[in-house]
Amino acid sequence: MASFGAYAKKNGIKYFLISFVDLFGTMRAKLVPATAIDQVAKAGAGFAGFAVWFDMTPAHADILVMADLDTANQLPWKPEVAWVTGDLMMDGKPVTQNPRQVLKRVIDDATKDGFEMKTGVECEYFLILPDGSAISDGFDTQGKPCYDQQALMRRYATITEICDCMITLGWGPYQNDHEDANGQFEMNWEYDSALKTADRHAFFKFMVKSIAEKHGLRATFMPKPFTNLTGNGCHAHVSLWSKGQNLFDDPKGELGLSTLGYDFIGGIMHSAAGLTAITNPTVNSYKRINAPPTLSGATWSPNTITYAGNNRTHMIRIPDGGRFELRLADGSANPYLLQASLLVAGLDGIRNKRDPGKRLDIDMYTQGHLAKGAKRLPLNLLDALRAFEKSDVIREGLGEDLAKSYLKLKHDDWNAYSRHLTDWERQTTLDC
Repeated sequence: MASFGAYAKKNGIKYFLISFVDLFGTMRAKLVPATAIDQVAKAGAGFAGFAVWFDMTPAHADILVMADLDTANQLPWKPEVAWVTGDLMMDGKPVTQNPRQVLKRVIDDATKDGFEMKTGVECEYFLILPDGSAISDGFDTQGKPCYDQQALMRRYATITEICDCMITLGWGPYQNDHEDANGQFEMNWEYDSALKTADRHAFFKFMVKSIAEKHGLRATFMPKPFTNLTGNGCHAHVSLWSKGQNLFDDPKGELGLSTLGYDFIGGIMHSAAGLTAITNPTVNSYKRINAPPTLSGATWSPNTITYAGNNRTHMIRIPDGGRFELRLADGSANPYLLQASLLVAGLDGIRNKRDPGKRLDIDMYTQGHLAKGAKRLPLNLLDALRAFEKSDVIREGLGEDLAKSYLKLKHDDWNAYSRHLTDWERQTTLDC
């Protein structure tokens, strides 16, 4: 393997962003000059864990990012800089609460059973004004703006620069569109192994925000930034492979899905309530999955643990053979914990042959009351955290160190929110 210094010389790199994603999905980095990169890569780039969203104190030793050159991406929009990530170490030991290392451990667990999960993610985002007060395009006002050609082309410069970057990076992007909300967009690229998809998901958010800023805009993946508009989902398309064969693909199976695929879906449905603490990790998340109809007429997000065929009103959709789509996750999901939790739940479904039950082909937005026995998703972050704590499958699968740290920090998050006094409370309660 070439050294970082050789990589820098070959590609004209002046600086490296040595990066990692913390428990809350926030990307952290240090900017290291190429003149020092080999030394830093060998020793590790040091960070104070307490200063980011990890369950640590100021007394803890530095966490060290051991950069992996195989993860390097030369920034297409700033080619003198390369982004790189890697594993985290502390006192010579792996940091067990690091999301990327949790995902790698879960992948290793699946590999022992002969499985490889491949996924693609659909990351919706809004292009908004820099101050966050409104969408950036004042002409984007249609009641049903999905696929609006004019609105898409008014953001041509931003959208195509992002897509050109993905082409340069070799991701295989294949379509870009205006989504269901005014000011909202989605860009799709080819699926891959769970770790590669997670790395690309994390980098995609950084890339979109960076290029939006270049164009005087701001990009947000916030689940529900505007109450009257559809929220930002992060739909995941999932398949399981072994030796180059898609194990979910069965032309004779119902909807082209194998028994193994239905067991995997059964595992996700079994653990869905606890899973939601990972896939929908913010207070704002529950304003998306429990929202009333939006300006376009639908939320395009689930509120009940159900599955169906090619029907977007359910938590899980089977659009065609060999894969399924989980429509639960939103834009605030940690890219690594999203993949890890899906794999944990799915493997549990396979190992325990969890039956997802009969699929429902009804419109859950208008006929949800007919889904007898179907369980509702958590109504808020606190309910989700309590479900996560009770879920032996998710908690043990992700690791008790991760679970303990995640619960502690997320409960702190909820408590900070619950102590916040809102304008709504003043308006409705001052004269009680």
